[in-house]
Amino acid sequence: MSDIQWKLSGVCHKFGDDLRHNDGLIDAHFASDRIFDPAVLAPRTLELVRPGFSKAVKPGDLVIAGQNFGKGKAKIQGYIGLRALGVGVLSESMPFLAYRGAVCAGLLFLTDCTGITELVNDGDRTEMDFLTGRFSNLTSGATAQYEPLPDVLREIIAVGGSNGVLRNWWQQRQAEREALAA
Repeated sequence: MSDIQWKLSGVCHKFGDDLRHNDGLIDAHFASDRIFDPAVLAPRTLELVRPGFSKAVKPGDLVIAGQNFGKGKAKIQGYIGLRALGVGVLSESMPFLAYRGAVCAGLLFLTDCTGITELVNDGDRTEMDFLTGRFSNLTSGATAQYEPLPDVLREIIAVGGSNGVLRNWWQQRQAEREALAA
């Protein structure tokens, strides 16, 4: 697909159920002000619910959450911020609009990870292979197998989300026009 790192290994950042998108994942004003710059969004991601999160998180870490991850008026900004931080997300469930936002942002994530919050504590060393669905808690030794995303969604994530799909389409279209003109 691409050179995207499908296997993440890092620290678990555990959150509970009902983590809201607006004023949870990200300040609501970033969505209303239509801010999409990853460099602006990353330092503010999850800061309202866990001050210092963006400084504590490292690429490869996993955000592990309970049910209804990203509930409410889901916009793409929180998922852009998570992607810019280099983390992956595992949740027990997420609403459709949150799911769509994660795919569109090109975020590595899985949902329907039943019981995932029972397998981890905040700060555990974890590993997730997003291609196979294999999860490992390296601290406790617990493992689980989850259904990976369908190939078509992984292809969208691999090119950077919906912007990557459109960019690739446009480049292909331009190349075809140039070939016809030659």
